[in-house]
Amino acid sequence: MTLQAKVHESTPPVTLGVYVHVPFCASTCDFCAFYQEKPQRQELERYLAAVEGEMRLRPLERPANTVFWGGGTPGLLPSKDLKRLAHATRTLCQQSPEEWTVEMAPSTVKADKVDTLLNSGVTRMSMGVQSFQTKTLDALGRLHSPDQARKAYATLRAGGCDNINLDLIFAIPGQSLDAWAEDLKAAIALEPEHISTYCLTFEEDTALWLKLNKGQVRKQSVEDEAVFYEITWEILEKAGYAQYEVSNFARPGYACQHNLNTWAMHEWLGYGPSAASQYQGERLTNPHDLNAWVQGIEVGKPTFEERIQVSDPTLFVDAWILGLRTNAG
Repeated sequence: MTLQAKVHESTPPVTLGVYVHVPFCASTCDFCAFYQEKPQRQELERYLAAVEGEMRLRPLERPANTVFWGGGTPGLLPSKDLKRLAHATRTLCQQSPEEWTVEMAPSTVKADKVDTLLNSGVTRMSMGVQSFQTKTLDALGRLHSPDQARKAYATLRAGGCDNINLDLIFAIPGQSLDAWAEDLKAAIALEPEHISTYCLTFEEDTALWLKLNKGQVRKQSVEDEAVFYEITWEILEKAGYAQYEVSNFARPGYACQHNLNTWAMHEWLGYGPSAASQYQGERLTNPHDLNAWVQGIEVGKPTFEERIQVSDPTLFVDAWILGLRTNAG
């Protein structure tokens, strides 16, 4: 049996996920196009009250299998706020989720936060390392250092987290193939259960996109990107990580259940500003604005930027297309 087969064999079917968008970041990375806000205490309080309200207004009709807190930077919240958000999430889910992922930045990983999250039922941490080299981190506008990333990982392990994903980015302007190989080897040396590797994309209106259009940086060629991919597959496969999706590699038993649910076009509900949902034959997108999202919740009528009906044939085709991203497809 191949390594990929073992990963999929240990992956149970998942039918309902919950996504919670935490829109706060200490700073905006040069490559990031996700909706976010700078954290202020008043805004944090408004967000927490509103997400609790949204969960009451949009309850689940059956227990959720997976939870994913993304952002933004969920780990930026103080421990007391993490505990409050976790309580609301558990109440919504009606049971302890089989998998509960929280995204963390290295600079936000603190022992008290790790303890709070794990005691609240979180089972998986995903840390946005992106690179273990200072030059590459600077090119991405990241604030943490390679040493800080390693210390954050050690804090997660010391706190008892036994399911960790590390995010890495490749094909960055000026990044060599040797530098990328060193990043992969540095990640492998930490022995995480999961590694996600993303080819850099220049999203419109991001700092990197503006630099590209001004000629200040040069994008890697498609041919070079292909070589980056090949190196990734070779190094991670040798280290025991099976690729199960274009950007994701895992040890057997550690494929991300929440993402598999999404790619299979099962159902999920999103809470928080800009969160998307696919539930009961509808696709919905929350407002990409904290104030607009909060105002709808406060009057008891959640508003959506987009709300469309989806038919079974559409879901089938979308599942087929997204399935092509996975090794199983």
